[in-house]
Amino acid sequence: MAKANKNDFKLSTDKTRVEWGSDIIVPCHLSPEISAVDMEIKWLKETDCVCLYKNRQMFEGRGYKGRVSLFTEELDGGNVSLQLRDFRRSDVGVYLCQVTSTDRTEEITIRVVYTQSME
Repeated sequence: MAKANKNDFKLSTDKTRVEWGSDIIVPCHLSPEISAVDMEIKWLKETDCVCLYKNRQMFEGRGYKGRVSLFTEELDGGNVSLQLRDFRRSDVGVYLCQVTSTDRTEEITIRVVYTQSME
């Protein structure tokens, strides 16, 4: 089987449902599962930078300090999901995950919605 070219990847995601004040994961994965350790990963919400991973360092966006992180230990397996702590009303919306390898950029949008439980 041919080895996957590191510039030949796609992004995939799942739907996310949350509750106020909870910690959430906005799921996003490279497909095939190749390492994202040396890639640039940018998470945006509308025009705001939520989180940036570049040169093996993570930077939190303004307004998200202390609340966002990536699963850096899982980047090697292609997990570029965003972890968001203390979920707030202002966090509802459309997120963009952008992953850049040497000469290729892939992006995917993920809608994070609040759904009241029916209990």
